Amino acid sequence: MSFIKKFIEQETINRRNLLLASAFGLGGAAALRALGATPARAAATDPAIAWSYRDRTNPYWNSIVSGGEAFVESIGKPKSALVNLINEGSSEKSLADVKALLGKEGSNLALAIDANDAPNCRPVVEAVAAAGAYVSTIWNKTDDLHPWDFGDNYVSHMTWSDEGPAEKTARILFDAMGGKGGVVHLGGIASNNPAIERLNGLKNALKDYPNIQLLDAQPADWDTQKANQIMASFLTRYGDSIKGVHCANDTIAYGVIEALRAEGIEGMPIVSYDGNQQAVELVAKGEILATVFTNPHWGGGITAALAYYAATGAFKPSAEPKEHREFYGPTVLITRKDAAEFKAKYLDSTPKYDWKDFWGPGNGQIKYK
Repeated sequence: MSFIKKFIEQETINRRNLLLASAFGLGGAAALRALGATPARAAATDPAIAWSYRDRTNPYWNSIVSGGEAFVESIGKPKSALVNLINEGSSEKSLADVKALLGKEGSNLALAIDANDAPNCRPVVEAVAAAGAYVSTIWNKTDDLHPWDFGDNYVSHMTWSDEGPAEKTARILFDAMGGKGGVVHLGGIASNNPAIERLNGLKNALKDYPNIQLLDAQPADWDTQKANQIMASFLTRYGDSIKGVHCANDTIAYGVIEALRAEGIEGMPIVSYDGNQQAVELVAKGEILATVFTNPHWGGGITAALAYYAATGAFKPSAEPKEHREFYGPTVLITRKDAAEFKAKYLDSTPKYDWKDFWGPGNGQIKYK
């Protein structure tokens, strides 16, 4: 059985277990309180640290949270001190979990969060600011929402400039297709900023390839099983017209590959995004042409660090320039020629990071169109 098939099966089991473990939407010390254990409230100089995210069964989010845990350990705490708020892709649950935790911790909270979709970011930030707590966000927010409009409480927002890298992967895909034929796109959650940007990157590349036709583009919600089902339906609908597949992330690509194999199709050109270990190994084998790494371990750690050090008063966010409040994270394009070198540097061992170097690896201030 291929690792992809095992991945799909294990993802189902892990998701079921995570749903049970996160029944209160809380983790660590907050979960203990929800179950009746009530430890003493931490001092103002020792805020609770929480990460709110979609699903740790996904390798990308597992790496994000691992970064958060590495930061927590760097300040002398155990990994278990990090409060895990698992929203399973629900914006309603994301907001409810944050409000519940604020009800327990009040202003004594440093929160790192992906709000799941852009509209949900504002009510999350408003709830945190109203409680006097501190929040740093990644990926999803609306363009009219800015940290500097909330004083110090909305510490920072980091996203990644996905349109350019996604365009590069699309060009690699189109060249592998010989510059002609039909392509399909499987995306993330439709309202997610990265899903929108990665589809836009594909469309930008299409302008220079008049003989490439975009047959279909459907949201797969970042999910392997949904991607598998959508790709199977694409094969039924478009058959041999499909000459290449553009995937919004690596876990989507795993579902695509399994759907192709079920039909006996090998060697279909595929590109993806995220730079997960399994995907990089597939790039090294030539089964995926390219993926893009966003260094989620660093992103997860530095987002928690920014919220924590703002909460402790180690720095004053409102005194920082705007490029330190909204900034791009790093991206690395990975192809077959550099996959082995990349894997050795970033995946076989985890680089050590200075969690007080908040903006060192970043790529400058976010620009809006």
